Amino acid sequence: MVKVEDAVIARLKTHGQNFEVLVDCDNAIKVKEGEDIDSKDVLATEQIFSDSKKGEVAPETALKQIFSTDSSIEIAWEIIKKGEIQLTSEHRKKLLDEKRKQIINTIHRNGVDPKTNLPHPMTRLENAFEHARIRIDEYKGVKIQIQEIVKKLMPILPIKFAKKKIQLTIPPEYASKSQYILRSFGRIISEDWQNDGSFTIVIEIPGGMEQELYEKVNSVCHGNLDSKVIETS
Repeated sequence: MVKVEDAVIARLKTHGQNFEVLVDCDNAIKVKEGEDIDSKDVLATEQIFSDSKKGEVAPETALKQIFSTDSSIEIAWEIIKKGEIQLTSEHRKKLLDEKRKQIINTIHRNGVDPKTNLPHPMTRLENAFEHARIRIDEYKGVKIQIQEIVKKLMPILPIKFAKKKIQLTIPPEYASKSQYILRSFGRIISEDWQNDGSFTIVIEIPGGMEQELYEKVNSVCHGNLDSKVIETS
């Protein structure tokens, strides 16, 4: 169970009434984003309050009438998911910075410049975020926000979410060592061992990860690698 002294308030105002639960800030946000977290890692107490600072407990009749259940866990989850979670200014800044980095990195890895089919450099994306005055929502998940953010970036920085099918042929002496790296990058389309012991594979990866794939495989093959993009979609 979360310590009460470390907890923050999650608050939901509905039907003209106020309902509060004491929660771990980080894990409550994960619940709000749809993650499955054990209640003992989220709640400091299963008590539902009308005013937690004053210690005023919400009437059971009101809880039953409004939430249609007498399960304090179910009610707490609804308060967390539909309400607001109290954040300190320091925690809000940390959360916003983390989500901003995640969103930029996701766009970098999955998006490409439609003219070149190459990923936009991180610095270019960061500058576009500033120019477009992108606002990150600390409560919404990264995946939910990306589509709307890309729409706002498009007038400044054309972006196409693409996948690439890449064919790689690995020399015999490096074929086995490269297997784990290749399979961790994307979906395997085909694979074939050649008569000379070399290994040919076609893999589908997010468009922005092409250079990273080459770098990782070359770290094993020491540059002895044949590769080509056979399709961009």
